[in-house]
Amino acid sequence: MENIIFTVFDIFNFGLVVFFWWFTLKHYKTLPKKIPVHFDFDGKADNFGSKIYSFFTPVIGTALFCFFAYALRHPETANLPVDITDKNKYAQFLIMEIFLRWLFVLVMLIFMNGQDYMFRYAFDETVKPRVPLSTAILSVIGSLMLVFTFVAIFK
Repeated sequence: MENIIFTVFDIFNFGLVVFFWWFTLKHYKTLPKKIPVHFDFDGKADNFGSKIYSFFTPVIGTALFCFFAYALRHPETANLPVDITDKNKYAQFLIMEIFLRWLFVLVMLIFMNGQDYMFRYAFDETVKPRVPLSTAILSVIGSLMLVFTFVAIFK
């Protein structure tokens, strides 16, 4: 059963990468020559660059997908927060596999939210991000707290 769930998760994650590239390519032609490439904590653009920078986050997302895929195929190479024994190996690797897949979803959603905000901000400086950065960061921190709790329980 877990293999089916992991396969669905992997297909979904790959779909996120494909969708991210499609979204970027779809909007690339309509972008102005200069786009915001960095924002301060208030959500105001503080650095601008060529529209070619719109490909930066999809490239990072694709590289992360490859990294996570490698880590999931070779769990023994991961740096886990507990010593792995024969007794806890299955539980710890299962926690890692679930968490890495979930973390990738969160990171891709954060990247896509930033990309969407960057594209909309390029045309209208009064727009707001669809999801505030604080919410995104708290979701990652909350997920980390949850995974460390599970790791400690199944030590």
